[in-house]
Amino acid sequence: MLDTALRIEPAAGCGADVRDIDLARLTPAEAGQLRQALFDHGVLFFRDQTLTPEQHIALAEQIAPIDVNRFFPAAPGYPTIAKVEKTAEQATNIGGGWHTDHSYDVAPALGSVLVARDLPPSGGDTLFADMYAAYVTLDAETKAQISGLRAVHGSDHVFGEKGVYATTDQPELAKGGVETPETVHPVVIKHPGSGKPVLYVNPSFTLRFEGQTREESLPLLMKLYAHAMSMDRVHTLVWQPGMVAIWDNRATWHFAKNDYHGHYRLMHRITLAGCELEAA
Repeated sequence: MLDTALRIEPAAGCGADVRDIDLARLTPAEAGQLRQALFDHGVLFFRDQTLTPEQHIALAEQIAPIDVNRFFPAAPGYPTIAKVEKTAEQATNIGGGWHTDHSYDVAPALGSVLVARDLPPSGGDTLFADMYAAYVTLDAETKAQISGLRAVHGSDHVFGEKGVYATTDQPELAKGGVETPETVHPVVIKHPGSGKPVLYVNPSFTLRFEGQTREESLPLLMKLYAHAMSMDRVHTLVWQPGMVAIWDNRATWHFAKNDYHGHYRLMHRITLAGCELEAA
């Protein structure tokens, strides 16, 4: 059977829907098309999928090597699959703020493959913001201001022994003894897959600009964050059973809404290994 071009339709605000594809039976040619579409659109949405954990792993490996997250608990029997879980009794969710995963690493993760396993009756949407568009729509003065800048990223304030999660009802995410270094990346990167410029700072893990204090950095960082959060460049993914999302951490932010208190939610996430980032 000959491989044909995938049916890819841009989604409102950010990303694209991929139709008429079975992720459990992906051909090498389709995997290549998906990888390029991911680089071009930042996030891909799939419906009506049936993936076992083994098929989830095989799908991820067709896109990139797997990068095991050092903070999240693993699904039982599957050390490469992270549980993104909130019980009916818990108040704190995982990822409840704008961020891009692993920007605190020297080689940030390429992205993630997220599979819906157990959904609440309503709520728990995930927002995705387009960082290609965030850069392109900056005014010329701000583009000149951030040209050549580098920013320091870190995770200790979130996942460290005394980080944010240590004071919540998900304290197991605060890992004492786990490596939480600070890392420096260009503020505007050249996307490794598309070659396009991307705004690469985020509210959760960017600490300051290199050579500046946190206080000196905040006015410009807050300006960039406010610009990137514009809802005309954001897509709201309303999860349904059988849905899968694959996103590129270098080209998007995401935000998991925490509006389903009293209900259980479980997602399975595999992180895809990336590379060091270069300035645009």
